[in-house]
Order: sequence, then C-alpha cells, then structure tokens
Amino acid sequence: MSTDKEAYQCDYICVHEDVVAHVKANMPGEDALFDLSELFKIFGDSTRIRILYCLFANEMCVCDIATLLNMTQSAISHQLAVLKRSKLVASRRDGKTVIYALADDHVRRIIDQGMEHVSE
Repeated sequence: MSTDKEAYQCDYICVHEDVVAHVKANMPGEDALFDLSELFKIFGDSTRIRILYCLFANEMCVCDIATLLNMTQSAISHQLAVLKRSKLVASRRDGKTVIYALADDHVRRIIDQGMEHVSE
C-alpha cells in the first residue's frame, strides 16, 4: 500500500525549461489572478446571474427586477450593490429612480461563453 505522497511521485523528472520559462513569462501577476478569481466568485450566485440576464434584455430599476424574479427589493438591491462594486453593472438616475444596466459588453460575453460551455 502506498501513501498519497508516494502515489504522486514521479520516477523520472524531466523539466522542460523552455516550456516553464515561456509559461512563467506569460503568467499574470498574483494580484491580477486574485482579482480574476474574485470576479468569478461573483458569477457563482444564481440570483446575480438571473439579474444579469434581466439586464441583457433592458435597463431596469430595482422594482422591475424584483417583480420579474419574484424577490424582495431589498434582496435585489443587495445583489445589485455586489454587481456594481465588481463593475459588472452601472447605474444612472432618472428622477428618483435608479436605473441599472450592464456595465459593458464584456459582461454579456462572459455570460454567453459560460452558457455555451455548460450547453455543450
């Protein structure tokens, strides 16, 4: 019986220095990788994904999104704040009403790519 450590040991070690150097030269910095992982955490909540899909169709206020998703305005506002902090949605005032929209086309492309992947 082997231990976990033994199971993962290679009998032959051959480091391809050119490959390692190429990947290392093209690897983003730790801060960028951390920010990217934080961005993907935002997409890990189905309510936020549903809100983004609403905003694909049209700019909307909190009341409209809450009605559409059958949720409270408070719950929607909380999730919109998370999306706004992450720069995935933008807002503007129209009188007393705050209107939300996708921040840019990158958001749509990220979601479209993810949906394409899960639909395969």
